Amino acid sequence: MNSGETAPARMGLRERKKIKTQRLIQEQALRLFTQQGYDETTIEQIAEAAEVSPSTFFRYFPTKEDVLFRDEFDALIVQCLQAQPRDKPPLRAVRDAMRAAFAHVGAEDEEQFLLRYRLSMSTPALRARLFKDMMEAFDLLAQTLAEWRGRSASDPAVRTFVGAVVGVIQQAMIAWRKAGKTRVLRPLSTSTWRD
Repeated sequence: MNSGETAPARMGLRERKKIKTQRLIQEQALRLFTQQGYDETTIEQIAEAAEVSPSTFFRYFPTKEDVLFRDEFDALIVQCLQAQPRDKPPLRAVRDAMRAAFAHVGAEDEEQFLLRYRLSMSTPALRARLFKDMMEAFDLLAQTLAEWRGRSASDPAVRTFVGAVVGVIQQAMIAWRKAGKTRVLRPLSTSTWRD
């Protein structure tokens, strides 16, 4: 996600530079992963390509895996969901929150997201991390929906609902990965939602 576009007026120069550096490291890492493979790419190579030191790399990403998995999209979805009216039906609220979140995703971000997802699905060690991150996103969404509706995050109804939502998102992601650049994620992921 292009975090630099969400609130540019409120960010100081230091924050904008951090975002720019983080994105540069991610872009160079993706380029190298695509060219020579995830396992074959070293942190030193990524740092050199991004013109930063390995210690700077580690300030932004504690591990090589984090280059693929760190973004602000889950937080953006939560923010968009919290902005929904409390009396809106949950499914419509989630769909509208997803649409609002995807409105912040530019074409360049979407292309990078597709590359990240493809790499994650094609590399066994990364698939395990993808699953872990999906479970964390599940818990975050359950907590947010529970608070939004005044329920407990452990409520079976909340968890079942979130499971269905995550299942739809996962299927949209799989269809998007298979279609590649011929389809855009934003309409694909939100057109599957029905009230």
